[in-house]
Amino acid sequence: MAHVAPFRALRYDPARVDLSKVVTQPYDKITPEMQNRYYDAEPHNLVRIILGKKQPTDHLEENVYTRAAASFRDWRRQGIFLQDPEQSLYQYVQRFQPPGGGAEMERRGFIGLGKVEDYSAGIVHRHEQTLAKPKADRLELLRATQAHFGQLFMLYSDPAAEIDEALSAVSTTNTENNIDIGDEYGVLHQLRRIADPGLIQFVCNKMRDQKLIIADGHHRYETALNYRNECRARPGTTSSEPAPYEFVMMTFINMDSPGLVILPTHRVVHGLESFSPDNLRDQARSYFSVEEVDPSITANRALGILRAAGKAGTALLGVTADRAFLFDTPRPAAASLLQSLPLRQQSLDVVQLHKCLLEGVLGISEEAIRDQTNVTYIRDAEEALTRVREGAANIAFLINPVRMRQVRDIAFAGEVLPQKSTDFYPKLLSGLTIYALE
Repeated sequence: MAHVAPFRALRYDPARVDLSKVVTQPYDKITPEMQNRYYDAEPHNLVRIILGKKQPTDHLEENVYTRAAASFRDWRRQGIFLQDPEQSLYQYVQRFQPPGGGAEMERRGFIGLGKVEDYSAGIVHRHEQTLAKPKADRLELLRATQAHFGQLFMLYSDPAAEIDEALSAVSTTNTENNIDIGDEYGVLHQLRRIADPGLIQFVCNKMRDQKLIIADGHHRYETALNYRNECRARPGTTSSEPAPYEFVMMTFINMDSPGLVILPTHRVVHGLESFSPDNLRDQARSYFSVEEVDPSITANRALGILRAAGKAGTALLGVTADRAFLFDTPRPAAASLLQSLPLRQQSLDVVQLHKCLLEGVLGISEEAIRDQTNVTYIRDAEEALTRVREGAANIAFLINPVRMRQVRDIAFAGEVLPQKSTDFYPKLLSGLTIYALE
């Protein structure tokens, strides 16, 4: 059973800082340019803690992690962060326009603590692979600061939307320290503190029968799991009550909500010295039907072609500096190459792209893909095409997004997709609430 609990969050004091200038996108979405912008925005911007700048003189006693811990400690002492007086849950609403246009959408959820569980318990399920390096980085930060600054994005199923409706029915007449801020992508983020004990108990009880899927935050979840195991192994840590390190901060989103948007993450291939569009076309015909399309295609037109072709099954679009190819209708050779994979994954576009084209045709190894030696992951289709047309890459592969039903089935089956297979939009801001372990 999912164990969800309220907590007394640390939050920025809006009387001391402009909230829109101190919160950030998740650490792994912060580019060097964004990091610089966050640094310049406000001296207390959270980036100084979650993704501080490294210095050439860093060493064991003075480094990015010790500076993060010092900043966190100092800001708490100075009253930059204030702790809420009561155990609470936090309703989190995001209003946004999907990338590429369309009607405004709303995604509702709530922030609380979730008990860290081993995957083998069948309560928390992953859907993507993780890498050792990011987990080592996040573990060092957690050890140093003893706090979680960003929420894990967790999915649960509530077709009747009972939890969302109950939280939304709460009176918002007391607006003290509620948050309404916009981010750099035009998303409006609204936070409402829920302190009513009866409502909190209702939500926690409703969550007890839930199985959870990690939407975003696989590395941070496994970091929390590793830290929990590390703490459990210390002498004298036995207790009848769960310790703070047994929990991690999560935002729980109903996977049955119409406001749940999954974007594709496109693949841009670079650094292949012997790359040839003609060879790609000819060899790919072993696996797919290949149609050459207008090489000057725009990003919007490319995505339109993908959506239309995807209604009938597989659709991949490869664009080079002066050529463009649509790959669809997998051939028997593709099925043969994929037969070692679980059946539910064999029909996924992203899996067919990796196995048939990246590995099978271009000869990029799984290790090179995992380490991003020759493959870069880009959300924006126009940016992907620009890189290719400016000569910075060999080819961009544009894909359709994985559907929520596919993510759910794969996760509950105990399987994992290739990294960067899903991109849930919008992201959850870091710094809205903070869970301090001590």
